[in-house]
Amino acid sequence: MTASLKTKPTGVISTPFETPPTVNEVTEVAEGVFWARMPLPMALDHVNVFILDEGDSWAVVDTGFDTAKTRRLWQDLLDGPLAGKPVGRVIVTHHHPDHIGLAGWFQTEHGAQLLTTRTAWLMARMLVLDEQERPNAETLAFWKSAGMDPDVYTQRESERPFNFKDVVSPLPLGFKRLVQGQRIEIGGRLWDVHMGNGHAPEHATLWDVSGELVIGGDQLLSTISPNLGVYATEPEADPVADWLEACERLQSLATPTQLILPGHKLPFTGIPTRLRQMISNHHNALTRLEAFLATPRTAAECFQPLFKRDIKGGEYGLALVEAVAHVNHLFLLGKVTRTRREDGAWVYQMR
Repeated sequence: MTASLKTKPTGVISTPFETPPTVNEVTEVAEGVFWARMPLPMALDHVNVFILDEGDSWAVVDTGFDTAKTRRLWQDLLDGPLAGKPVGRVIVTHHHPDHIGLAGWFQTEHGAQLLTTRTAWLMARMLVLDEQERPNAETLAFWKSAGMDPDVYTQRESERPFNFKDVVSPLPLGFKRLVQGQRIEIGGRLWDVHMGNGHAPEHATLWDVSGELVIGGDQLLSTISPNLGVYATEPEADPVADWLEACERLQSLATPTQLILPGHKLPFTGIPTRLRQMISNHHNALTRLEAFLATPRTAAECFQPLFKRDIKGGEYGLALVEAVAHVNHLFLLGKVTRTRREDGAWVYQMR
């Protein structure tokens, strides 16, 4: 267990922590608040989890994937630096599997209470039950409508897709709902609940009433932007609008000295600056996209103006759903038209 480091008031984005904790270590980021990391088998190779001291038990914020390795790492922490106290509550910021993956395990194996938003719980429980050996017809049609590369489509249509249940423990009935504007005590601190959106619907962020800490999940990240994706479940969705609204709304709560505890990368200060950056980044991407759509394009042809780099391998799927999100946004604003091509792809063009 490493010692807490003091944050320095600053208007720029900075971190008081040079290195993250190792897999068998926790770092105290504020009194009674500890930071740990769980590994992920992907390019973004970790998720941050936070553990708050509640006296005779711990409150855990987010969990990592449900894998044998992650369960073992959690047990090592609970038996070691976390001093053998039980986990009494699990707080999940949003429904994505790296955050909710072990919530059901903590409930069934440790007797913990789950706190999350209603949308997060319903989405996760639905997806855990939706096992697919091959992509369903709706997903295949969605990929075609996005203009997925034919070689990628041919490969993926015959493969077992990612299944939520592969890395998410079954969720038993019963949770406590987090709602917008709620004030809740966790770890001896009072926190106000404020919802983010765009990356995940009804994404909970927790703002320490004292002004010292913010638990940001994937809504508040320092150096990367979370994926804003559209999927076959809601092909007409506009997560870009949801994201911009949330970032603008959360600005009224932000101060330069708050230490943000994010879902990935390092804790940081300077959230007013970071929120302005995140808003600006998407407006700039939309401006580049508008210029690019002077010529008719599918969503899959829009990677370069959006990401300004080549997209390869495992990045393709996330890039595709984010490209759909951005063309959807322009279409719903009435700035572009779309027509259906013979192969099923939507083709977008500026008015």
